[in-house]
Amino acid sequence: MARSLPTAVSIAALTLSAGLLTAAPAQAATGTVTGLAGKCLDVAGANSADGTAVQLYDCNGTAAQQWTVGSDGTIRALGKCLDVTGSSTADGAKLQLWTCSGGANQQWTVSSAHDIVNPQANKCMDVTDNNSANGTRTQIWTCAGTANQKWTAPAAGGTTTPSSPMAVAPYLYNGWGDPPSPTTITDATGVKYYTLAFVLSNGYCNPQWDGSRALTGGVDQQTVNTVRAGGGDVIPSFGGYSGNKLESSCSSAGELAAAYQKVINAYGGLKAIDIDLEADAYGNGTVQQRVVDALKTVKADNSGLKVYITIGTGQSGPDTSLINRAASAGLTVDAWAVMPFDFGGAGQNMGNLTTQAAEGLKNALKNAYGYSDDTAYRDMGISSMNGITDNSETVTVADFRTILAYAQQHHLARLTFWSANRDRPCTGGSADSCSGVSQSAWDFTRVFAGYTG
Repeated sequence: MARSLPTAVSIAALTLSAGLLTAAPAQAATGTVTGLAGKCLDVAGANSADGTAVQLYDCNGTAAQQWTVGSDGTIRALGKCLDVTGSSTADGAKLQLWTCSGGANQQWTVSSAHDIVNPQANKCMDVTDNNSANGTRTQIWTCAGTANQKWTAPAAGGTTTPSSPMAVAPYLYNGWGDPPSPTTITDATGVKYYTLAFVLSNGYCNPQWDGSRALTGGVDQQTVNTVRAGGGDVIPSFGGYSGNKLESSCSSAGELAAAYQKVINAYGGLKAIDIDLEADAYGNGTVQQRVVDALKTVKADNSGLKVYITIGTGQSGPDTSLINRAASAGLTVDAWAVMPFDFGGAGQNMGNLTTQAAEGLKNALKNAYGYSDDTAYRDMGISSMNGITDNSETVTVADFRTILAYAQQHHLARLTFWSANRDRPCTGGSADSCSGVSQSAWDFTRVFAGYTG
């Protein structure tokens, strides 16, 4: 999809169980844990006795399906802990309910990629034999990124989304369009994260801003420093519509991974990167596979780094080739975002078209990964365009409110737009430095700043 460029994420409750008074962990969140086929993690027979099986079952709202995810690493129901039988670390070790003991076999990490991992075994909570029938036991198994290992759980901080405040991160572009100060935007809206565009190839497999500015020491480095001084961070975006793409210039997945890593290393402590695949970089199957394989390496080498992929879309959803290729290769990312604009033609309701396209993305993720509706929503995002688009569509502030309501309803992982440069009324500035619609400065950013997940 074209973008206008030069050429184009307390008080402890007390539970009485089995005659013992057990404190639930502070900073806990309670709710259902949903997985394969949209079914719930369930304590068999609602029995709180030690050794009771933990299974998959139709969600029914009972106490046997209410799990408390605590900041102490436990996951609890009926006053007891989710436990790996016999403290085993072997594939196939079954899960059960047991009196909380503080043991390593009762420790769990809920990742933004929807894995629930036992750190002692370094293995994932898994539905045995990928069987969605009621009563199927859960177990630990080597993490594979498959649907029977994907779960949506309440977060220990008290929210129900893994996205974090950086879910809202408008694009900021230093190449032209009179780049605004991120401090000004942050002071006006509270948004502290920015997707910094675009890292390109200098003609070889070498990353530079716009393919020409050094990674460090220039205006882009200054932007990174300014955003971080304000308590936020940048999300470097690779690609965009125009210019030489690393994804095409690098000749192998290994070279591409090294190029991504060079940027990650240049700004130590990065929390996320964005891979914006447009034009030829998206349409070429060889390039798609190179990206998938490179990102698998990057994720393996950078624990905790969020990876977002941004792609174009039609009104009914995106081309699914890259999503299917990633799923087949075992690549999971923190958000798949679509760009729901440049459909062509003025006078359309862009808010409604955006949610329609997003539903297509949700269905694509369900089909490729076997996700439930809820898991798919939490693994996706929207990357809109504010104001008049390249194809003369009008995306209004009211449309952004429609998009925000949809994101809130479904707990999307990412909510962004092109661009912060454009989030101003037009008063005769340079090209692509304003929205082309009636607004006050930063109105679009203010709407998305209300996103709570």
